[in-house]
Amino acid sequence: MHIFFNKIEEAKRKIVEQIILEKYNQYYRTAYSYVRNEADACDIVQNGAYRALRGSNTLKKPEYASTWVYRIMLNECFRYMRQPQNISYEQMQDEMGMEPFYTEDGSEKIDIRRVLDSLPEQDKAVIILRFFEDMKLEEIADILEENLSTVKSRLYRSIKKLRSVLGEDI
Repeated sequence: MHIFFNKIEEAKRKIVEQIILEKYNQYYRTAYSYVRNEADACDIVQNGAYRALRGSNTLKKPEYASTWVYRIMLNECFRYMRQPQNISYEQMQDEMGMEPFYTEDGSEKIDIRRVLDSLPEQDKAVIILRFFEDMKLEEIADILEENLSTVKSRLYRSIKKLRSVLGEDI
């Protein structure tokens, strides 16, 4: 009986490992969209991979392993964002001294990253997963562990906020 459970746990671990390998770049892009720093994004993905592999025996339904791992990666992003950040004086100057971008005709152009960062974490996640990762709303609902109607509400509310800042071009 014990051998049977070990084989099941090993099978779950292999599934999780395969998903991490197949979707590593997707996880990295998602993490990078939150932190905009290569090293931090790599750390987030590696920590998420470690947590997923370590907890693979708790995976209840292997058919949902992909969603389960993605959720772990998003939680790792959220955990990182909540940590107090130690930034250098130069980085602080760069961030504080950032000037708005301008188009050739001299009109101000808004930085999409700043606008996305102004959204609450869950709303930002919906926008990133839908438009940058090209996921269906049902997949997003599974990953965020929310009702489909909640995800739709978040998406439309976020689009409305983005439109108010960016104009009707979005």
